[in-house]
This record gives sequence, structure tokens and C-alpha cells, in this order.
Amino acid sequence: MSEHTGTQASYWIETAPGEPRPALTEDIRVDVAVVGAGMAGLSTAWEVAQSGRSVAVLEADRLAAGVTGHTTAKLTALHTLVYERLRRTRGPDGAELYGRSQSEAIRRAAELVDDLGIDCDWEEAPAYTYTQDHDRVPELRAEADAAREAGLPAEFVTDTDLPFPVAGAVRMAGQAQFHPRRYLLALAEELTRRGGRLYEGTRVVGLHEGEPCRLSTEEGRTVTARDVVVATHYPVFDRALLFARLSPRRELVLTAPIDTGRAPRGMYITPEENTRSLRTAPYRDGRRLLVVTGEHFTPGTADPEERFGRLADWATAHFGPLDFAHRWATQDNDSTDTVPLVGPLHAASRHTYVATGFGGWGLSGGVMAGLLLSALIDGGQPPWAKLYDPRRVASVLREGPAFLKHQVKVARHFVGDRLAPLAGGSVDDIAPGDGAVTRVGAHVCAVSRDTSGHLHAVSARCTHLGCLVAFNRAEQAWECPCHGSRFDAEGRVLQGPATRPLQPRDV
Repeated sequence: MSEHTGTQASYWIETAPGEPRPALTEDIRVDVAVVGAGMAGLSTAWEVAQSGRSVAVLEADRLAAGVTGHTTAKLTALHTLVYERLRRTRGPDGAELYGRSQSEAIRRAAELVDDLGIDCDWEEAPAYTYTQDHDRVPELRAEADAAREAGLPAEFVTDTDLPFPVAGAVRMAGQAQFHPRRYLLALAEELTRRGGRLYEGTRVVGLHEGEPCRLSTEEGRTVTARDVVVATHYPVFDRALLFARLSPRRELVLTAPIDTGRAPRGMYITPEENTRSLRTAPYRDGRRLLVVTGEHFTPGTADPEERFGRLADWATAHFGPLDFAHRWATQDNDSTDTVPLVGPLHAASRHTYVATGFGGWGLSGGVMAGLLLSALIDGGQPPWAKLYDPRRVASVLREGPAFLKHQVKVARHFVGDRLAPLAGGSVDDIAPGDGAVTRVGAHVCAVSRDTSGHLHAVSARCTHLGCLVAFNRAEQAWECPCHGSRFDAEGRVLQGPATRPLQPRDV
């Protein structure tokens, strides 16, 4: 296994730290309140503000520092192998609407980069979905046909600029890659200049729907708004049981400087080998930064260190010796029917909306969500609104196997963890840098020991729905395998849907 070194941090956040913004310290009233400041949240806030409405964005952590700050940063309508599936499940019209909406999102982002003069390393590049398995070539040919039928500039090719041969690939020209955090921080700055209110370190914990709606924060502040958008990646308010239709997964990311002459110019992904995705970005000294992603797994169910090693081995096998500069992990939510859930929060919603389930394509999806939700708030109905509507039922029935598979997996943890004996052993056996779930007296505890040897103990029951968490040694975090909530060693929420911390325990 390759030795891996590198900063445990996102390159996008390291190179665009941004200035901190204040937390909400008073009750406010606005036309639209947006919960979450990633691509979907900030894009929605921007589009809403363009219609003349007052808007506030409430972020529990830092702007663009969650999933968006840990992305691979491809802005493309080629989403691995989605169009042939959509052609089968939603018909040619559904595939065409999906392609149009995603392409419109790319055009909108390019327009904002140009109009606002955003310096975000914007580069046009072709996107590829490739295979090295000759038996899968018909599948890729069908994908190219379906994407082309959907009106996209797709073609089947056998030549790429990868340093290894492929059996075939779907190529889509005119896509883009960029620095997502520089893009969003610039957008946030311009939004503030135009009257938008942006708050960091403000966790929203309560939602009262009505006319108007009211949001309550962890610190007891109230935001009154006509309309509310929940754009927290995984919805922190789930009144339509969307958690039953979302499956969380984590993926690992490695970066390494590479000579420009060896750097692929396209953006690549394959579903093979537990996913391999790569692109390059501008880097110092005239070189490019190779960004490699893959090794996806359900939170709390794998050893990330081992998987980082696999990803490093794959990268060096294909690109030669590499001096890895960064490593991090990202988290995505897959909807059971492939299509994101963007629209009214539930069947009775009049003024509450949600954006989730982007399945790893949250950059184009987030811009699309901003355009769609702002139109819905203004009383419009874009042609693809029904495609993304979270209230859709027919598609759930069509995707029954995926829906049931997800529910079985969740039930295995939700019920099985309560029946199976704990394997954590004694607290004394926990080594520095490690953690385990173990019983201490009457409590099931999540106990970890930091590198200095100090013990941290919290409740092992996720505060979302009560599944047992598991320790991620690589990131020193507790993760819930049911719905993807994440907590630090002291129990503080790192990622929802949980909004409450794990309670401390005395060991």
C-alpha cells in the first residue's frame, strides 16, 4: 500500500479561507430565509434577491465550508450514467428536462462569473464517463445515445487524454471546472452589498410553518419570513419523511501536484473500482493539481485509512510517483430514484421548500435549485419543476427496489445495533487516535482517545433517530450509518440531519 502524506484539509478551503461573518444575535424579519450556505443555499439566496425580495442566509458553520467546500468541483451535466436510466424511468421527455435544467445551471454560473468578474479559476473542459471493461461498452454507447437524444453534446469515443487505455467513454463538450469556494465567497460578498444578510455560526433548530413562517436558532433567536428554503444538504426538517428516500455516502479525495504535460485536460469519472473520479486544477509553479476522488462508503461502516491507501495506490499506479498534498472526505445523498428533490417541503407546504438528494452532482444541481426555487417562490413554474418535485409518488413506486434496499440497510442498523452485543471492549483498550462504542454502566457510550491520550465520552445514540454511531479514525469523528449525521469527539454536530449534540458521558 502506498504511503500517504498530505494536509488533512480541503484545498478549496485552504486556498480561500474567507473572512468570518457574525452569528445572528437578534430577531429579524425578511421575505425569504435560507437555511444552509452551500451551493444550493447561496444560489437560491442570490436568485431570490434579484427579484427584489429581502433574504437572510443562516449557516450553522462557515459559508461554503460543508459539502460544497469539499467537492471535486466539476460543473457538468454529464452525471456518470444517468440519461439512459432516466429515459427508461421518466421517458425521453424526463431525460430531456433533466439535461436542459443542468445545462441551464452551467450557463447561469458562467454568466455570473463573467458579469461579476469572479476570479475562481474557471475553465471550460470536456467531461467523460469512461470504462475499462469491454463488456460495458454497450452500456456507455446507450448512455451517449440517451444524452444526445436529450439534446446534449454527447458522443461515444475511445480516445481520451488519460495516461491509460479505456474501452470507451461518453464525452460531453462545453462543461466547466472551477474553484467553488472562491466562486461562492464572491457571490456572498456581492449579495451582502446588495442588501442580503448572511450569518455564520447560526444553527437553526426549529421551524414553524405558517403565514408567516418562523425559524428558531440554537441561541434562541427568531427569524420571521414569508418563505423558508431548507438547503442543508440532508434536510434538518423532514416533515415528508424524505430520510426514507435519501441514502448518504462518503467519498475520499486526494490531491497531488503534477507537471502540466502529464495532466489530463478533461474531467473523468467511472463507476468501476468503487468509483474513480479525477480532474486537474491550476496550481503554483506552473503545475496542475491532480484531484482524485473515489472509494465511496456509507458513513460509519468502513475504515477510511485503508480506503485512502487504495485511492493513493490507484493514483500512483496510473500517474507514477506522487507527492500527495491534501486529503479530505466529502458526503453526498443519493435519492432512491436518481433525481434530486427540489421543491415544496411536503404535500401541504405553501411557503417551505427543500433542496436535497444531488447524488454527488451538487454544483450544477445547486445552481439549478436556486433557479427553480426562486421561480417557485415568485409563483412561476419552470418546465422541469415536476421532474424534481419532492412530492412525486410515481417515481418512488417505479424505483421500489432501490427504496426497499435503502430501508433494509437502515433497519439493519436501527434494529440490529440494539440486539447485537457491543464489540467495543474496555475503555482502557482504546488506543490514542482511536474510538469505540462500549457499555459503561447503564449507558452505551461513544468513547475516543485523542493523540495526547485524553478520553472523550459521549452518548452513542445519534440524536436524529437513535442509531448507534461509529468512529472514523481518519477524520476523528463519530458517524451515523443510518442517515449520515456526524459529530466531533466531544459530541458537537459536524453534519446533519441531527441538530442536537451527543450528550456527554462520565467514564
